[in-house]
Amino acid sequence: MVLIFLIGPPAVGKMAVGLELAKLKGYKLLVNHDTIELTLKFFDYGSKKFNILNGLFRRRILEEVASSDLKGLIYTYVASFNLEEEKTYLDKVTNLFNQNGRTVYYVELEADLSERLKRNKSKSRIDAKDSKRDVVASERRLLNLEKQYIMNSNEEYPFFYSKNYIKINNTNLSPNEVAVQIIKALSLK
Repeated sequence: MVLIFLIGPPAVGKMAVGLELAKLKGYKLLVNHDTIELTLKFFDYGSKKFNILNGLFRRRILEEVASSDLKGLIYTYVASFNLEEEKTYLDKVTNLFNQNGRTVYYVELEADLSERLKRNKSKSRIDAKDSKRDVVASERRLLNLEKQYIMNSNEEYPFFYSKNYIKINNTNLSPNEVAVQIIKALSLK
């Protein structure tokens, strides 16, 4: 059983690539917005109660999956490389899966901002994520996050892991092309 952390900034294509990868490998997919959209039905994004409930949902899902007989899990996640608590969270999830004898891979996606702004308006994204239906507000949030956080690794903020890690610029690649690259690069049988 494997865990693939599919990491990258908003609208980079994590969900689309995750869907393709899940289809090709028979893995389950946990999109970060699965828990976000559920929690938003009760509490405002970022509120204390939102953060508690969203974190609880994710933790329990990951705990159960880590100890299951599932073939694999793809977990999409937006990491802020300039925040120490992100490394702590990634370490905690990694340790959970490692303690259960699972292999963890890290796939970081990056794409040009102009392409991400186009993808932010895509029908598949809007259909899957209620909170993205107000495209103007969604774009404003995306641009604010872009100013506030480092959401792709770089020389100043290198990725925390070097083993089992790949970075793919998917600006001009289809989700299927990226999924095939991931399978080859990680030697996923």
